[in-house]
Amino acid sequence: MVVVYPVIFTQTHDGKDTYLIEIPDLKGMTQGYGLADAIQMARDYIGGYCYEKDNDKMPKASTLKDIDISKSEFFEEGDSEISFVDVDIEAYRKKMSNRAVRRNVSIPFWLNAAADEHHINVSKVLQDALKEKLDMA
Repeated sequence: MVVVYPVIFTQTHDGKDTYLIEIPDLKGMTQGYGLADAIQMARDYIGGYCYEKDNDKMPKASTLKDIDISKSEFFEEGDSEISFVDVDIEAYRKKMSNRAVRRNVSIPFWLNAAADEHHINVSKVLQDALKEKLDMA
């Protein structure tokens, strides 16, 4: 599911190319350095906000004409523009779930000693073997 929210980007002209970011529908704020980073930070905020919500519980997005930039939190801080930012929530959830998980496995002592002797990363070998077994390689 892809969600799209209007986002207000305010460039501060502070010498660091700082953008102050407001996502009115989510009552959220963040910042980035440079426009590309600012867009990524907005995506990360939206993804994080929607991460654990049921798809039907996410706030409805406003239209561009519903947003008054002059009432934004950062309007006086620089030049403000509004744009839509999209996030594929399912992809975001998968990305955030790609963290390492600790599992205990048992192997014979002699096999562990041989792996250590040959500087073999047992965790990597197990990951590769599971990917192959699951036809994900």
